[in-house]
Amino acid sequence: MALMELQNITAGYDKNVILKDLDFQVEQGELVSLLGSSGCGKTTTLRLIAGFSTPMSGKFVFNGKDYTQVPLNKRNFGFVFQSYALFPHMTVFDNVAFGLKMRKAPTEQMKKEVMEMLETVDLGGFERRFPREMSGGQRQRVALARALVIKPDLLLLDEPLSNLDAKLRVKMRVEIRRLQQKFGFTAIYVTHDQEECFAISDKVAIMNHGVIEQMDSPSVIYNHPKTEFIAKFVGFENFLDLKGTNDEGWYLASDKSRIQVEGKQGGGKACIRPEDIQIVPEGGQCPNPIPGEVMVSTFLGKRNQYNVRTAIGELEVSTDQESVYKTGDRVTLSLTPNKIILL
Repeated sequence: MALMELQNITAGYDKNVILKDLDFQVEQGELVSLLGSSGCGKTTTLRLIAGFSTPMSGKFVFNGKDYTQVPLNKRNFGFVFQSYALFPHMTVFDNVAFGLKMRKAPTEQMKKEVMEMLETVDLGGFERRFPREMSGGQRQRVALARALVIKPDLLLLDEPLSNLDAKLRVKMRVEIRRLQQKFGFTAIYVTHDQEECFAISDKVAIMNHGVIEQMDSPSVIYNHPKTEFIAKFVGFENFLDLKGTNDEGWYLASDKSRIQVEGKQGGGKACIRPEDIQIVPEGGQCPNPIPGEVMVSTFLGKRNQYNVRTAIGELEVSTDQESVYKTGDRVTLSLTPNKIILL
């Protein structure tokens, strides 16, 4: 049985429904990310799990118990906010100790656990500093230490790295993953950053208009998107309308071009990434040859990007520097059969 489960949850604010019959499960020890654009419902889901709001309908089950109406202060959940939410008038020690004080932990035990946690997040010796005396990354470590020192049953992270610069975000996401693997805690992580999310998650749930369109491991979602929305979200730029198969098992594109696809059968649309299309001079022999004309040639450092007009639509191609084509060149595109994904 899953540690946490949302069952047929509908939620929103006043008459504005944001989540629609949402089903969502998290297993013990998993780090699961909710990924999606602004307004998709990921923060609403997190707030509902935390206890900041209650659903219009449906049930929230945690560790086999109905938590739907359990108040926030009765849920042993840790929360890391986007804005850190540290108390500016308190030292680092007092910020981290706050949750333990609320639980009336013995003084010596509290001191021991706080100091151990500060060492764990690489802030040993910072206990007497105030948040204003620390960098953004250090303050985020304080927020993590405060959430973890209470030994939460579930850790909730709401875009915790969005206020940091790009280099520090990469460093901190590694730190979060290290801590999660060290302590084995269960966590739900909300972000709109795909790279960040895929780097640290056991599973990813991609949300769209209040529903989860696909939930799986990062590698499965990246390589095998189930819908056009998911495919666009994870970097597929080229979409083909397929009209079914002929007697030889070939898919027919809109101009009756024959497209060979490996893998599962079915689906009226397919997609392929720009880097999975090869480009050769006109008339070149290759799998799934599609003739076309280079409309735009763009230099991107290590790679070149081409927008090529073909009979089945304009396709985007990304190649290395071995061969360079100019605007107006006639070329042949090769759509690698095992890289074409049927939706």
